[in-house]
Amino acid sequence: MTSPSNKTRLTEAAYQCLPGGPLDVDKEFYDKVAATASTEPPLRTVVESFVLPIRSGKAWEMRKGDICRIVAVEGAQVGDLNIWSLHNPRERFWASRTRQLQRAHVSVYDRLWSTLPYLRPLVTITGDSLKDYGVDGSGIDAEGGRVHDLLGTRCDPYVNRMLSGEDKDYHCHSNLTRAILPYGLTEFDVHDVLNVFQCTGLNDKDQYFMKTCPAKKGDYFELMAETDILCALSTCPGGDLSKAMWGEGSSETTNADPTLECCRPLGVEVYRLPDGWLAGLGWKEALPNGPMYKGRHALREVAFTPSASADIAG
Repeated sequence: MTSPSNKTRLTEAAYQCLPGGPLDVDKEFYDKVAATASTEPPLRTVVESFVLPIRSGKAWEMRKGDICRIVAVEGAQVGDLNIWSLHNPRERFWASRTRQLQRAHVSVYDRLWSTLPYLRPLVTITGDSLKDYGVDGSGIDAEGGRVHDLLGTRCDPYVNRMLSGEDKDYHCHSNLTRAILPYGLTEFDVHDVLNVFQCTGLNDKDQYFMKTCPAKKGDYFELMAETDILCALSTCPGGDLSKAMWGEGSSETTNADPTLECCRPLGVEVYRLPDGWLAGLGWKEALPNGPMYKGRHALREVAFTPSASADIAG
């Protein structure tokens, strides 16, 4: 019979590290980075700023140490975010591993990790005006919803065609594809996203649900680049997700596109800190953890001998 202590262990986070390891974030340092948003005189310099129209996408570069703030400039709106290493697009944001290393809905101090064989934090979240969302600031609302979703992925025209029989080219997958074409990337480089401002969860049937986005005008989500990166953002065609995109209720009005009125733009601001400011606090660019692995995968055959007590079906 499982002991109470073992039951507790089995429900703790599966992926953990020793103190001072890559999952043990220096919160004091990132608090100082976040505080640069309000210093006088300003420490941050704006290097890029734009408003992303509804149902569109745009890509932009960030230098290591840059800070990006995504803003709900007119109210509730979901944004689908992709990230790549700027110098090697094979290294890109890995949503599923980030769910394991961090959590399924991310906020301040969480990191977004890259794919194998690189495996490093591409960004660290430094600011989130919705970090206290939910009942009594718990991060979870009465229906089990949480914000900044990693459970789902981007909407796409293929699933839309399958579910609705209609062709629409402004789904997030399409928006992201168009956004990265100027950088020499294609549809095959688009990957699972972070759904910024999106409120989601699992219902009592263990099915994915999407609630109305809780963001209000002025709400923001901020992250710091741990290496040189390329970002792309789509303003989701579902807008604030207050109306169904598929299934029953998705076309319950005479409006041929009932979600259009739910759509709003998003603002993107990229900032740079003074040269040497981050290094003065001991910060260094995140390096890939992959090269530390010294094995050779299946390139080196290892013979396994069954133990004498093994029950081998013949």
